[in-house]
Amino acid sequence: MSIFDTIHAQADVAPQQLNTTVWADTIVVAQVEAGSPASEGEPSSEGTTIVLEGASGEEILATSEHEETTTGTSSHDVKDTGVFPPFDTTTFGPQLFWLALTFGALYLLMSKVALPRIGEVLEVRRDRIEGDLAEAERLRRKTDQAIASYEAELAEARAKSQGIAEETRTALKADLDAKRAGVEAELAKKVAVAESRIQKTKADALSNVGEIAADTAVTLVSRLTGKVTIKAARDAVASIEKG
Repeated sequence: MSIFDTIHAQADVAPQQLNTTVWADTIVVAQVEAGSPASEGEPSSEGTTIVLEGASGEEILATSEHEETTTGTSSHDVKDTGVFPPFDTTTFGPQLFWLALTFGALYLLMSKVALPRIGEVLEVRRDRIEGDLAEAERLRRKTDQAIASYEAELAEARAKSQGIAEETRTALKADLDAKRAGVEAELAKKVAVAESRIQKTKADALSNVGEIAADTAVTLVSRLTGKVTIKAARDAVASIEKG
């Protein structure tokens, strides 16, 4: 038996004997069974029931039925409409408000915090890249200068080496020519001395040929004839040499 059946029974038995306190307690019990708060001093979520002293049971029952009807109507009002919440036209206003608020907050966050930091990072990176490029260009120029200096020094060293080689060749040639001239002069002297000795020896030999020939002729004639003088033999040899 529900609480409303109890109310009907009590109203039929003794409607005039019900007082305000009994019906108030009954209504409070009915509200607790329906899920409403029953603590003292706390208002009910289903509505407030006021029971006046001297009210009849039919009036109190009618009031309870009215509250039940109102509660049912409220429960029907909060039923799901079956529409996806973002597409519900009744919530477009709050959605647009929160969208604008969120967009503004994100815009301020990005423009005041995120984007300046990103810009600083990009600026630092650009400066670093430009510095690295400038340093690379400086090192390239320094390398080119070093290569040019090396090539110039190498060409100068080659020219010096060629000059030294030419001077060495000239000095060696002059030294060799001088030594050769000295050797040739010495040889010429020795040849002249030898030739003079040969000429002297030849002259000495030729000077003794007449005497040898005269002696030989004397010896031969004396053996053939038995008489010949040395003077006659020498004269005969001299006449032969002249003739």
